[in-house]
Amino acid sequence: MSRGNLLFTFTDGVVASCPAQIVGSLDTTDNSWLWAWANPSIPDPLKRDSLRVKDFGQQRKISRLVSEEWVGTEEDAWRMAALACNLCEAQGVYRGPAGTALVFITFGKVELSRQS
Repeated sequence: MSRGNLLFTFTDGVVASCPAQIVGSLDTTDNSWLWAWANPSIPDPLKRDSLRVKDFGQQRKISRLVSEEWVGTEEDAWRMAALACNLCEAQGVYRGPAGTALVFITFGKVELSRQS
């Protein structure tokens, strides 16, 4: 998280790296969605895409985009991540685990390399 990159290392030595932004998280214990822009544990440089979605929501008066936290489904979380991906012209979205939460992350251009 400190570098702002997603990094995947495969068994054949290929490494995929790409810039990342945290959109938000879904707590699977109570189905609460929390935007990254409202989460104090996420460094500010990783909130850019979520803040873009918040601005979009403020302009169009869309409550789910401007409410810090709300109850929803994993499908709702994917929709929020897809919106962020589209608005911010990201390459895609990744969902990763973090304890009882599912963290939704947009990512940019993927670069491939091989470990020595």
